[in-house]
Amino acid sequence: MKKLIAGILVATMVMATVVPSAHAKGEGRGGVMGFIAGCCFGIRAGADYNSGKEIVWREWVMLIPYVNIVFAVWNGIDGANGVTRAEYAEQYGSTYF
Repeated sequence: MKKLIAGILVATMVMATVVPSAHAKGEGRGGVMGFIAGCCFGIRAGADYNSGKEIVWREWVMLIPYVNIVFAVWNGIDGANGVTRAEYAEQYGSTYF
């Protein structure tokens, strides 16, 4: 299993360096990172990434097994408390939300 994950990470890194980033930030971003954003973080994160936004560190941490449950609960608590996108934009900056 570790070899499979390592192989996928190496392939992703190679594709990220081989595939040229010909598009300007925000316009038609897509590519490998657009695929990763949509595949790993969902359709909303993929669309936001392609619109010029960055992926929040809490979303990256969700990919780590056994640690992700803490951040999943944290995200759930924020959702239950009614935290809005505008509040996240104020906290993290407009490049994320």
